[in-house]
Amino acid sequence: MRKSLLLMTLPTIAACTSTPPVSSSEAPPAAPVEAAAAAEPALAFPETRRQDLTETQFGVQVADPYRWLENDVRTDPEVAAWVAAQNRVTDGFLDSLPGRDALKARMTELYNYERFGVPVKKGGRYFYQRNTGLQNQSPLYVRDSLDGEPRLLIDPNQWSKDGATALAEWVPSEDGKYVLYSVQDGGTDWRTVRVLDVATGQPVGDEVKWVKFSALSWAKDGSGFYYSRFPEPAAGQTFQSLNKNHEVFFHKLGTTQAQDRSIFATPTKPELSHIATVSDDGRYVVITSSSGTDDRYEVTLVDPRKRGPNARVLIPGFENNYSYIGNRGSTFYFITNEGAPKLKVVALDIRQAKPQPRVVIAEDQATLDGASLVGGKLIASYLVDAKTEVRVHSLAGAREKVIELPGIGTASGFGGEYDDAETFFAFTSFNRPTTIYRYDVKAGESSTWAAPKVAFNPEDFSVEQRFYQSKDGTRVPMFVVRKAGTSGPAPTLLYGYGGFNVSLTPSFSATRLAWLENGGVWALANIRGGGEYGKAWHDAGRLANKQNVFDDFIGAGEYLIANGITPKGGLAIQGGSNGGLLVGAVVNQRPDLFSAANAAVGVMDMLRFDRFTAGRYWVDDFGYPNKEADFRTLLAYSPYHNIKTGVSYPAVLVTTADTDDRVVPGHSFKYIAALQQADPAGKPHLIRIETRAGHGAGKPTDKIIEEASDVAAFLAHFTGLKIGQQ
Repeated sequence: MRKSLLLMTLPTIAACTSTPPVSSSEAPPAAPVEAAAAAEPALAFPETRRQDLTETQFGVQVADPYRWLENDVRTDPEVAAWVAAQNRVTDGFLDSLPGRDALKARMTELYNYERFGVPVKKGGRYFYQRNTGLQNQSPLYVRDSLDGEPRLLIDPNQWSKDGATALAEWVPSEDGKYVLYSVQDGGTDWRTVRVLDVATGQPVGDEVKWVKFSALSWAKDGSGFYYSRFPEPAAGQTFQSLNKNHEVFFHKLGTTQAQDRSIFATPTKPELSHIATVSDDGRYVVITSSSGTDDRYEVTLVDPRKRGPNARVLIPGFENNYSYIGNRGSTFYFITNEGAPKLKVVALDIRQAKPQPRVVIAEDQATLDGASLVGGKLIASYLVDAKTEVRVHSLAGAREKVIELPGIGTASGFGGEYDDAETFFAFTSFNRPTTIYRYDVKAGESSTWAAPKVAFNPEDFSVEQRFYQSKDGTRVPMFVVRKAGTSGPAPTLLYGYGGFNVSLTPSFSATRLAWLENGGVWALANIRGGGEYGKAWHDAGRLANKQNVFDDFIGAGEYLIANGITPKGGLAIQGGSNGGLLVGAVVNQRPDLFSAANAAVGVMDMLRFDRFTAGRYWVDDFGYPNKEADFRTLLAYSPYHNIKTGVSYPAVLVTTADTDDRVVPGHSFKYIAALQQADPAGKPHLIRIETRAGHGAGKPTDKIIEEASDVAAFLAHFTGLKIGQQ
């Protein structure tokens, strides 16, 4: 299923899942809770120039004194000097924090374990990524048989000295002779696409540039591939200009990009984006078009054998989610929310002039999260209270069995061919790193394909799921993770996202584990705006309903304190991207509730988010700043615009990166400048600005550990978590 263009890529080893509560009568008693750090001398923040800039919008005077900080740090010397000054103050403070070095050392130990990705089988070969532990990027390997010797194909660690050039998307050809792969430099969303000869291990010379928000899909005969791209941006606008005029091309192997053939474009509708996938039988290119991040698509079939216009709109109107699963002949299978808020699987016969959807797997009480055609079956993955359940169905839709999983957690994968009897999946949980399993579809049995060896005992940590009531009485789930056998209040880190139909399910993080080992609690609130309970849950947290997201998150914090999980003065919060917006908004609304906050790569100026790069896509969740009703909603919670003087704010560490072209760093720059000006003598309000990094994807391991240890030490300092005393 298509994911949000705002989705935050977390700097963790992720997946998603919860495990049952673990208890032990021999567990040590909970450590006594230390009071949060006492007030300390105020920092001298760098002076930030204020512009006398006020604009009238719908009769409202809106000040924007720090607009100059929207300029690109690479091209504006004043912004570059401001960034350097801010980093000097932040680095000096972080260097003084007790326990930071210990956290970094332990995080490095915890991160140092072998990790595998889910294999992709093509032409009898098995392709997968593997990281020995502390490699900055995960290399790509191939095996010529299931148990064959692995052979290194691509090692992105050789691409740059700083490790910030990553192997992003990759797709083997149908016969397994080639690998199509994309290169991501410095964290940007832009990609350069190349082709590797599997036999020789050498690139074939083909190169395609300016690819962004694209699937990569081979023609079945291996003659070339399909991709989506934007026009090359104007000089100096690579990381800031709006992304418009998305177009689908076909690249024939052995030719230049200038010779690529345009397959599909909508020049009269430049706001549309297009994702192209070759149908299972190879006869069509299935193009899914959308205008934003909402799950409302138009699906078009293009016959690449025909020259000239031949696009056939199969599903018109941008009314519902229709996500292509696969096809058997003229029968095409889709996941849709049409008449099914928690989604269902339907089939369409494209021989009909106006195909009518036929229900194959009806809507369930659980939320359908994905489906695949493999081994002659339909394998469907569901979310049951934000935990994975995987069901096997016949092609006619009859439910045959539930795949047994190793516990309560998150399973992902299940790709493959319809006539192939095996598939692979990954399973993970908060206290269990990702393990890869092979599933024999015919026998209905799973076996371990690759399991990690880790420097901790998973049974030392408990995972439980609780439910609490939000402000309006809505029942909201929350995972709580801590050392097994402990029950007393302890400094707590609460995480949330709440937007874009993105579901947060349990996942493992080596850096998070260091917080838990030191006696801290980690909590994940599945607040509205996400997709955990389908369309209604998403709708209840977007547009005019966005305040529900903040109320849910505030309610989670109040629950943790009221139920003795967290002490007063011991609650920290964290979120990234849309979650960074969440953190900024709730810090403004309830500064008394939180002791510390980390807002990562957040959307902080809700009146100008749609003017940069991918921001225009987000109006489906946020609304249009140039429409009065939406403007008033946005202004009411915009983090940048709702900071007030005379308020004692919690300690805040903002994290961003200079090459973030998803949520441009100007959002974070303006927000922290306003916070420093409004509360100059209070707790530290700092910004950590990474170089050669973006929104999260592709960040090298050493940068992940550096940032995670800085953030954890900051939050620990202001919640009273004592490092190294457990």
